[in-house]
Parts: sequence; C-alpha cells; structure tokens
Amino acid sequence: MDKLKIVVLDGYCENPGDISWAPLEVFGELTVYDRTSYEESGLIAERIADADVAVMNKTPISRETIDKCPNLKAILVLATGYNVVDISYARERGIDVMNVPTYGTQIVGQYAVSLLMEICSHIGHHNNEVKAGRWELNEDWCFWDYPMIEVAGKTAGIIGLGRIGQTTAKILGAMDVEVIAYDAHQSDSGKKVASYVGLDELFERSDFIFLHCPLFPETEGIINKDNIAKMKDGVIIINNSRGQLVVEKDLADALASGKVYAAAVDVVSTEPILPDNPLLNAENCFITPHISWAAKEARQRIMDITADNLKAWASGAPVNVVNQAK
Repeated sequence: MDKLKIVVLDGYCENPGDISWAPLEVFGELTVYDRTSYEESGLIAERIADADVAVMNKTPISRETIDKCPNLKAILVLATGYNVVDISYARERGIDVMNVPTYGTQIVGQYAVSLLMEICSHIGHHNNEVKAGRWELNEDWCFWDYPMIEVAGKTAGIIGLGRIGQTTAKILGAMDVEVIAYDAHQSDSGKKVASYVGLDELFERSDFIFLHCPLFPETEGIINKDNIAKMKDGVIIINNSRGQLVVEKDLADALASGKVYAAAVDVVSTEPILPDNPLLNAENCFITPHISWAAKEARQRIMDITADNLKAWASGAPVNVVNQAK
C-alpha cells in the first residue's frame, strides 16, 4: 500500500508530549491536532477531508462527516469505547473502525481501589492540613478530621467482573476483603477471585460497591434511588467505569441523607463535567477528571496497539474491527 495520509483529531490526552507518535509516522504523512471541537462537524470533516486514516479518541465522526471525506478508509479509536463513531454507516461505506480493546486493566483496577482508600483514609486532606500548619499548632501529637476506616473484614461488591473487575477483586482480596460480584456472564477466572451472587444480594451485603460494567441499556442508571434503597446504610460507592451508570441526582440525595456514606467517581454523565452536576456539591463525594486510564504505561500501550491495528489493516488482515460485516 502507498504511504497513507493519517490525521489525529484529538491527540493531546493520549500524548501531551511524554510519548512519541513515531509508531504511526512510519505508515505515511501524519498530522496531529491536539484538539478538534466536538461541536464543529464542519471542522472535523475539513481536517480529515483528504485523509486515508482518521485517528480519534472522543471527537465524533458522524454520517455527515463521513460523507464529506471521500478518501477515508479506516478509523482508529485511541480507546476501547467507540460510541462517538457511526460504525454502521462507516461499514456501509467500507470503512473499518478499530479500537484498543485492552490496555488499562491494571491501572484502572489500581485506581478504583485508590479511590476507596482515599475515602477510608483521607490522605490528601490531612496532607493539606499539615502543610497549612495545623499539626505544628495542634495540642495533641496527632489529629484526624474524618473517621479512619479499615477495609479488612468488609465485603466489596463488584458489578461487572471482566478483566478490570477481576483486577480490582485481586487487590481487594489481598487486603482481606470478601469479594462478591454480579455479572451476566460468569467465568472460571472470575470464580477464582470472587463469589458470584445476584444483583439484589450484592446490594444488600456490600460495604463497598465498585462499578466495572460496560454501559448497556440494562446497566444505564443501575445506581438509582430504588437500588440504593436496597443497600446497607453507610455504603461506599466507587465508579470509574461510565458516568451514565449512575443517576447522579439520586446518588447526591443519598449522600445528603447519609444512606450512602461516601462516593468516589472518575466519570460523570457529561464530560467535561457541567457546573450544575449535582455531585459537585454533594456531601462526601470525591470526583476526579476521568484519569483512571492515564498512566504513561497505559497510554504507551494504546499507542502501540493502535500502531499494530494500522499495520494489520494496511497488510489486508485487520484486527480489532468493531464494525465487521456480519
């Protein structure tokens, strides 16, 4: 195949400058844009109008955009999720859409447990208080502003026991936490790290609830007022999967009432977060800006797998195609 014209539409989050685009440059002429406005479909089409390959993470590629890009032959997604691409229409037009199915298993599991530990120990808060001078002025040799929670002996419920859920389960198991899980598809590897239970039983028994399931119609809003009512008083909820798994107003209300002791989310329903998101002012709610995936090691894997996807596609044997013809 001749040298390809490759355009990256939103490369900054994948590579803010600490890794190299060289794995993609070997395939042809590479143009990298840090960002492309999601709202300006005309600008999106303008930037990839004569490209052979579009590379994107969250920049939408719609039917309208595809129609304006007659040379487009492949779309590479710098992520696992690909809902911002009209994959059906891309297939109609003979355009392969390829994603990165696995790259952040370890770091996302690590981050989920880190969110729990921040709630249980409030390390960031106490570090700030020490540096603000409170310890040196304290009349006792120590102080704490929040309850210190020991996780050993507690029960954690994981909704979604795929690769990431199993990683979280292994970490929790090493901390002497009993792990139970709900998943529509049980696996032998899952059974080694957790006990499968029904969803209602998970809600009823869990001291901590982790969301590691994909966003499907049946999981959208799975954390809602009705399911929260089934949970233990003082439950802790962790979500670094998809923001739409949570009805945010219901969670904020449960935090205000104390039914949910604390929550930590790395994802919200609309990103970047909107100023009227009810979780922003919710009691005892920790929010981070969708960074569970962002370790350099994980981003390097995204780059390497994307390059492998492009190499396989260019050789005529594409892999990780999410809109394969049936």
